Amino acid sequence: MPRKTGLGKGLSALIPDTPVEWKEERDASVPALPAGVAELSVNAIVPNPRQPRTAMDETALRELADSIREHGLIQPLIVTQSASGYQLIAGERRWRASQLAGLATVPVVVKEAAPQQMLEIALVENLQRADLNPLEQAAAFKQLMDEFGLTQEQVARRVGKSRAAVGNAVRLLKLPQPVKARLADGTITEGHARALQALEGEAAILKALTVVTRRALSVRQTEEMVRRSLAEPKAKAKKAAVSAETRSLEDRLRRSLGTKVNLFRSRKGGKVVIHFFSDEEFDAVYRRLVGRD
Repeated sequence: MPRKTGLGKGLSALIPDTPVEWKEERDASVPALPAGVAELSVNAIVPNPRQPRTAMDETALRELADSIREHGLIQPLIVTQSASGYQLIAGERRWRASQLAGLATVPVVVKEAAPQQMLEIALVENLQRADLNPLEQAAAFKQLMDEFGLTQEQVARRVGKSRAAVGNAVRLLKLPQPVKARLADGTITEGHARALQALEGEAAILKALTVVTRRALSVRQTEEMVRRSLAEPKAKAKKAAVSAETRSLEDRLRRSLGTKVNLFRSRKGGKVVIHFFSDEEFDAVYRRLVGRD
């Protein structure tokens, strides 16, 4: 039976039913809400400071607001009570759309959550909805590691991904800024970005990015371009190792036969490779070789 991942378990896997040990000092003026689903003033809620999503599609947000205005907010927001009021754990897009729709109150589920859990829950909700771009996802993974001391393996278990997927995502943050900008706006995909990372040096990466965007290359085409680029220095080094005498002989053969010729020599002999690029060119080479020109 396949192993279930964190994402498959849903948000309940990250939200404990029993209170956690972490507790924040609360303002007595903030009324406590009962457990379960309750109605809360939309203005009493503040956003999650650890929300991994940094950008929202304004058109999609207005469309969601229109739907909420017509049908109401069907799925409750998840909040936690803090010193400043009620802080969002998950559902910021729905909360903002509810404000646009003019709702006075929204349904909420109040949960106890430590700062780390707030980030994890918000991250998992966005991953389940595919709402994060690759860089937002990578930044959230890195925040879990840097701020809370988690390893890549621990992050992977919490968000239901493989350790390799987490590692690959975090490495995207090392890309040059122009590449990250094209990745964030959707001009290129994560597959393009990973292929470009194989190149050495920022100049080579940016040069390849220009080709990818100008020609609208697919991921596979980008990978092939990078592979050829990495192979070029080896080919040039190999060609440079050919003696001047061999190059001279190749040039003489090329002029005589009218096509590209490569001469490979070794201590036990060698071989001559004659290139042709059409039937007509082959016929011309053949005639020269057999003396029928």
